[in-house]
Amino acid sequence: MYILISYTPIFFYIILVFIVICYVHTHIFIWLLLVFIIFFTYVPHFITESILIANPYLKLIILQFLLYLNPEAECNMSVTIKEIFEAEARAVLGIPVTGNFGEACELIYTAVHQKKGKVVASGMGKAGQIALNIATTFSATGTPAVFLHPSDAQHGDLGVIQPHDVLLLISNSGKTREILELFDLVKMLDYGLKTIVITGNTESELGMMADVAISTGNPQEVCPLGLTPTTSTTVMTVIGDALVVMMMKRIGFTAADYAKRHHGGYLGVKSRNVAGKPDNKI
Repeated sequence: MYILISYTPIFFYIILVFIVICYVHTHIFIWLLLVFIIFFTYVPHFITESILIANPYLKLIILQFLLYLNPEAECNMSVTIKEIFEAEARAVLGIPVTGNFGEACELIYTAVHQKKGKVVASGMGKAGQIALNIATTFSATGTPAVFLHPSDAQHGDLGVIQPHDVLLLISNSGKTREILELFDLVKMLDYGLKTIVITGNTESELGMMADVAISTGNPQEVCPLGLTPTTSTTVMTVIGDALVVMMMKRIGFTAADYAKRHHGGYLGVKSRNVAGKPDNKI
């Protein structure tokens, strides 16, 4: 196997010559194609696998060759991508719009803007990444928020929580063990914090324990296995955006306010221009 791997450049050039011949002499195309198929069909699997793994350029050439054989493949790929986009768009439009959004907004407003607390967002895995994004977006738009990793919370980071905070927990299943444990740990602090949950299962244990449970609509994942968080994370992100925008309107957040929190970069310059303060004096 190691000898074969060391000679992969030879196979690389063989395939290259094969493709050139096919372009120039189409009358012998069928014979060369037959040899190609026989080689990769009857040579032991570990040999062909080793060649492809050892030489990614060879893999690229083979893929290009297959595209040459079937020029419609690229078109089909475009159709597939469009179908994915359409499926995700339908999922977003399928998010149940209920009074829970308004209730969640009022809980955040009361805790953060009246009692001077903050939003503590948490989630595990992909949901945790969405929670982090929501927290940072809240902070940039006038509503102080932090992300608390549920595992780190069990090792001291729970101390970031204060009496007037509000929890924003994200779990697609509503059964995420680490989030349920975090919920119990927060209860032990005896602060009486209100909890908002974003979940695909409002009838779950976490959904039932929340003060406000916002449903994602539990869309089917576009992942062909139906397993990888794809569509579910899209709708979670959109729900977070909706809460952020609602809060911006609720507190009357302005471009000048934004510029004070986002001084650097293109957005800093743009926000100062929108606020009429291009000279950096906000």
